[in-house]
Amino acid sequence: MSSGSLVVFEGAEGVGKSTQVDLLLRRLADAGIAAVTFREPGGTAVGDRIREILLRPGNVITPVAEALLFMASRAELCEREIAPTLAAGKVVVLDRFFLSTYAYQVGGRGLDEDAVRAANKLATRGLVPDLTVLLDYPVKSGLERAGGRGSHDRMEQQDAEFHERIGRAFATFATDAWGASHPECGRIVSVDARGNADEVAARVGDALADNLPERFWMLRQPEHSGLS
Repeated sequence: MSSGSLVVFEGAEGVGKSTQVDLLLRRLADAGIAAVTFREPGGTAVGDRIREILLRPGNVITPVAEALLFMASRAELCEREIAPTLAAGKVVVLDRFFLSTYAYQVGGRGLDEDAVRAANKLATRGLVPDLTVLLDYPVKSGLERAGGRGSHDRMEQQDAEFHERIGRAFATFATDAWGASHPECGRIVSVDARGNADEVAARVGDALADNLPERFWMLRQPEHSGLS
């Protein structure tokens, strides 16, 4: 294929995004599909420094500055990494993208959605994901899982009400009505993230095969393909 595909993994804290990104990259490599992954914020020299500022515990950042720092990291990543990689015909798999900004900075912080959307359009230059996999997992359980990894970063340390608002925002993003009114987000599919990592990976594979069959048909589970 002459152009690549942009696949994004989204969800609240502790839903298993990083694990599923790693599992997908392995499956794509086994299938001979060239793919690279980046995380947000980060992925470039500037973005990694911004990531340190945004996530370091104890840093006090206003909501507007927080949103613009995420956008600055995204602008660097889109221009320096994502766009050239897609042009080379490869698959790009992102651990978070602008749905997280809509969830955390609009839903969580209460920033004006129109202003955030305009800033995001500038940062991405209109880049639209081919598919966003929204991992659905209970907010409280996700925070407990994230806590089990060790110390909390600055975003994880926010209060329970903040994270509940984020969870409600992500649930809204999975609805047809929200997707229709936000075409810049592309196709969004909700995937049940309960169960072990392999079970979730099977659901992710089916979601990719269902929505982007021309590139990911081989990820469909045998029992769902009509083959014996």
